[in-house]
Amino acid sequence: MTRSCPPSLPPVVMVPGMLCDASLWSDVVLPEGHPVLHIELTEPDIGAMAEELLSSVSGPFVAVGLSLGAVVAFEALRRAPERLLGLCVMSTNAGAPRPDQYAAWQAMDGLIADGRFADVVEQTLTGMFPVPQPPAQSAERYRRMAHAVGPEAARSQLAAQTTRQDTIGVLRTARCPAVVLSGSRDALCPPDFHRVIARAVPGAELREVAGAGHLLPWHSPSAVSAALRGLLVRVRETPPSAPRTSAHIAPPAA
Repeated sequence: MTRSCPPSLPPVVMVPGMLCDASLWSDVVLPEGHPVLHIELTEPDIGAMAEELLSSVSGPFVAVGLSLGAVVAFEALRRAPERLLGLCVMSTNAGAPRPDQYAAWQAMDGLIADGRFADVVEQTLTGMFPVPQPPAQSAERYRRMAHAVGPEAARSQLAAQTTRQDTIGVLRTARCPAVVLSGSRDALCPPDFHRVIARAVPGAELREVAGAGHLLPWHSPSAVSAALRGLLVRVRETPPSAPRTSAHIAPPAA
C-alpha cells in the first residue's frame, strides 16, 4: 500500500535481503515518530522489485537495503534518482553476478522445486553469521524468518538475482546523502565490496562494523541504528540540489 508522509519527516523504506522479512529490522531503532515502511520482495526480476520499492510510498524517501534489498535500491536509484533523499546499504555487492553464483542459485532453485526448501534454508544459514556454527537461538531465529518468507517468494528472489547488473556507474550518479555499512566478518559480502561502493557514491560514508557478519541489523543493531540516525540528520540538513564531495571513509565501529 502506498502511503503519504509529512514533508518534514521523509519516510524510511526498509528493503530486506533474500529470505528476510521485516523482522530483519526489529532491533534497529530510528528517531521517535519517524515514518518507517517495510516492503517484501516478491517479483522475479530486479527491475520489478525496484518498482515495488518506488510504488510503496508517494514522493521522496530514504531507502535502506541489505544484500538483495540494497541491489533493489541501486536499481531504484537508476530509475528515479530524484525520489531518493538518502541511501543506506549494507552487506551487499554492486558488481554483476559471478558464474559460481549463477550455478549456486540454479542449484537452490532446483532443490526448492523438489520440495526441499528446508535444505536451502540450512545451506544459506551458515553464511549469515560471523561464525561457522552460530548459537542455536540465532540459527532458529533465522530459520523462522526464512520459512516465513517461504519457498514461492524464495524462487522469485533467486530468479531476480540472475537479473542483477553491475551498478557502479549508477552509483556515481547519486546526489543524496549515503552511508555504506559492512560487517568485518561478512563471508558473503566482505568489506572490500563496500569500499568499492563507497568510492563510487559521491560523499558516501563508509562504516565497517567489527565482528559482524552478513545480518548486520541482528549482529550490531546499535551500529546500524546510529548510522541511520546520522544519515537522517544529513538528509534533513542537505538541500536537494546540493553538490556532493568525494567519498569519506569513517573509522570502524565497535
